[in-house]
Amino acid sequence: MTKSRKKTKKASIIKAYKNPNFLASPTARNIRIMCELIEPAHRLRVNDVHNTVVFFGSARSTSLKEAQKKLTYAKRCHKKDADYAHLIEKAEHAVKLAHYHEQAVDLAKKLTHWFNQANHKKQHFYICSGGGPGMMEAANLGAKKAGGKSVGLNISLPFEQDPNPYQTSDISFEFHYFFIRKFWFFYLAKALVVFPGGFGTFDELFELLTIIQTQKTKKYMPVILFGREFWNDVINFKALDKWGVISKSDLNLFHIYDDVDEAFKFLKKELQKRYFSKR
Repeated sequence: MTKSRKKTKKASIIKAYKNPNFLASPTARNIRIMCELIEPAHRLRVNDVHNTVVFFGSARSTSLKEAQKKLTYAKRCHKKDADYAHLIEKAEHAVKLAHYHEQAVDLAKKLTHWFNQANHKKQHFYICSGGGPGMMEAANLGAKKAGGKSVGLNISLPFEQDPNPYQTSDISFEFHYFFIRKFWFFYLAKALVVFPGGFGTFDELFELLTIIQTQKTKKYMPVILFGREFWNDVINFKALDKWGVISKSDLNLFHIYDDVDEAFKFLKKELQKRYFSKR
């Protein structure tokens, strides 16, 4: 009996770092936060990922083919619906959003082709997205079409965050904490391209613009807002200056583009000047 009791007692003792109940508890939150800092740092270093161009944008965008299909269906099937006009308007804007989706694929593809040609261990660049669907998927897809790897910074959400299949598994991550995910977006970023998006996109954009504006970072980071019609429609940036809540010079923290080739030319020029020329 004594031996049996001793064995039972010994078997019930669990090392703290192997105790799932403890690790999932509020007490161990600091440990979980540290894991989301240290494990990605290790894996990125092992894979020689030092520089990224980050793509933000809506998780709700689709391919152009899918959006046009939904518009045709809405026109055919919702004629008697009381909100017909509103439904058609949303479907038409979804088609516009899909055009931006296709342009995100093209821009990521062009950048990755260039990254591969300009390959150097410390200067090599990677496309980085939030890892989910929509514009994030478009960015990873573009990189894959160019034969390159890309980073995916996924986050656990109740909706809208199914990991897309185009991110490179070795350098893709699943985060629980938004603020740690934001840290990794910004820490390796050397440029930011923001496509049309919703609350999440605006949150990430304005937080990074604030960090640049307040000089909490010393690195130079060009910011592109892609899609003039969208950005001019949803935000009156000049009004912020008019009301005196930003400086006029703050309007130079970002550049608005509509054309993939022009955006690519601008990014290539800025990255070459700031980073590739330092070899």
